[in-house]
Parts: sequence; structure tokens; C-alpha cells
Amino acid sequence: MKDLRTLFIAIGLVISANAFSQDTLAITNLVNGWHHAAAVADEDIFFGSMSDDAVYLGTDESERWVKNDFMQWSKKYFDRDSAWDFKPISRKIQFSDDLKTAWWDEKLDTWMGVCAGAGVATLTKNGWKIRHYQLAMMIPNDKVKSVLEVLKKETSKPEHKE
Repeated sequence: MKDLRTLFIAIGLVISANAFSQDTLAITNLVNGWHHAAAVADEDIFFGSMSDDAVYLGTDESERWVKNDFMQWSKKYFDRDSAWDFKPISRKIQFSDDLKTAWWDEKLDTWMGVCAGAGVATLTKNGWKIRHYQLAMMIPNDKVKSVLEVLKKETSKPEHKE
């Protein structure tokens, strides 16, 4: 009886590991395909990879795009041969316990240098869809003060006190 229970536990672990790796592969393919769609200006795949209520946060403080507004704003970029080309350097993916929500953080090689991206996807009746994505420029800690000086010269916003 004890051997049978051990066998069932082992089978359960193999099935769980297989499901997890299939989901990891699915998210990897989704996000890689999404970035590639932007690189080749395929707006159908790019926006088709996003849920209808998706939000995209860009690098500018004004950039909080709901999907339909993002589609309108980015039309001029998708009319070119390449909208933008962000190449993944690394990515860490995690899942909710029920495997219906995934989130990831990644480093990307972009025209702005290395950027950080973070996203959330949910499993829908039509497969995995990106619901939220945030892109951020990465600034080395030892360069932050000089970047802030440049930004301070270009804005008249109140100075932040630490």
C-alpha cells in the first residue's frame, strides 16, 4: 500500500511538472511572439496577443495605454516595416497556484539600451492573453543623479525631496 501511494505521488509530481513546463513554454512563446510581432510590424498578432482590457505602460510618464488607445497611437509605427524591436535577454516566469495567471519580469535589448519589462497574462478560453505590461528604462545607480539633472533642466515640476 505504501509503495502504491508513493507511486501515485510520483506520478502526480511528474504530471504537475509537465503541466508547469508546458505553461512556461506557452508564456515564453506568447511573449517572444508578441515582441517579434512588434519587430515585424504585425499588429494583428501583437494586439491579438493582448486581452481586450489590456494595459500597456510605456517609458514616458504619460504612457498608460488601454488596448484600443494603444492601437490608435501605435498605428503609425505598425505602418512601417518594424514598429519597434525589443529582444529578450532574460526572463523569469511565475504562476498562480491554479495556473490561470502568469507574471514575468524580463530584461530586453532595445534602442534605448537595456530595458526592464514586466507583464501579467491570464488563461482565457482563447488561450493565454497579456493583460498588463510595463516597460521601463534601466539606469545604473551611479548614473541616476546625472540623469535627474538632465530631466530637471527639461521640466518645471516640483523637486522631489528624499
